Amino acid sequence: FSSFHLAMGRGATTLGLVVLGAALAVALDNGLGRVPPMGWNSWNHFNCDVNETVIRETADLFVSTGLKDAGYEYVNIDDCWQLSRDEEGNIVPDAHTFPSGMKALADYVHAKGLKFGVYSCAGTKTCQGRPGSYNHEVQDAKSWASWGVDYVKVDWCYTDGLDPKVQYTKLRDALNATGRPIFFSLCDWGIGAPWEWGMETGNSWRTSGDISDSFPSMLSNIDGAAPYADKAGPGGWNDPDMLEIGNGGMTPEEYRSHMSLWAILPSPLLAGNDLSKMDQTTLDTLLAPEVIGVNQDAAGIPGKRIHKDTTGQVWIRPLQDGRVAAVLFNDQDAEHKMTLKFSDVGMSGSAMIRDLWARKDLGVYTGSFTATVASHASVMVTLVTTGLPIKPQRSSRPSSKK
Repeated sequence: FSSFHLAMGRGATTLGLVVLGAALAVALDNGLGRVPPMGWNSWNHFNCDVNETVIRETADLFVSTGLKDAGYEYVNIDDCWQLSRDEEGNIVPDAHTFPSGMKALADYVHAKGLKFGVYSCAGTKTCQGRPGSYNHEVQDAKSWASWGVDYVKVDWCYTDGLDPKVQYTKLRDALNATGRPIFFSLCDWGIGAPWEWGMETGNSWRTSGDISDSFPSMLSNIDGAAPYADKAGPGGWNDPDMLEIGNGGMTPEEYRSHMSLWAILPSPLLAGNDLSKMDQTTLDTLLAPEVIGVNQDAAGIPGKRIHKDTTGQVWIRPLQDGRVAAVLFNDQDAEHKMTLKFSDVGMSGSAMIRDLWARKDLGVYTGSFTATVASHASVMVTLVTTGLPIKPQRSSRPSSKK
């Protein structure tokens, strides 16, 4: 979607979404990704030191910590699960770290009411030197489907001379041919402008390089995704990489900013920490119900950065029930007062403001909302006019099988 306009009056309120034809794209019709996926991925904390015990324990912790009930469902193994190929070219898991095999591990995850994901690479090798899927696209897709895989992330290492759109299209077709719905995550780090063709190819696409557990890295990745907000929607999402929340490199306020920004973009919410060692603050950040609610909003209207200056950034996202979500993000090194002008989101008159992290109403404001925001912190709110409820209206997205 290239633009949207909010028109709000005192007696009645409407929400219109203007869609320019040039921005329309056909979603990969596997029925997945109508909202961004939620789950966990092994890489950010465990890197290559991953095994089936970690995956089983993580699945258990999804249930016991409340993550499953909050909407987290994908338990994804990143690089280093695969070891070689057999004489017929089939991918072979590492029997030392995954002795039960991938089918048994997928069955364990599924028995918890969760979904199971794996990793590959579009090139000849994965980024850690394991076998990639190049020239084995159909074979690997069949293996993944036979194991019960629900999600596959495909990286872009060892791809000299290859074209991302061509290679990811091959994998898309191979996945579709299996008949199993498998969420397809494209990870070419944005070098092939996947936001231009990702909607017809996969369910999410990376917009930048890998994230690291630091505020500058998090800031760089959200800045990298911001220009392409209008390329996303139900079926396909911009992906500024996985969450670093709880890995120790940022402050609690910075992690809440991380969560707020990924929620409003909206991005996949894939935790990347050791769930067995997280503290209550980390868990509370990952479980924040009203923040997650913005990310999972069924209308599927992308968020948009409407303001960026020396005081910080302002993001907004219209929601299905007529509210508007907003994030006032202070990306600077000093405290600032930040203001959201109602006119910037098409509002006039008064609106009720609700703090989504505190989960409380802040009161009725007229014309604008101002908050004092600490360095690297965020204030995340929703706005709703004090008149009649907003009636969201969206254009239909075309869809066809690929």
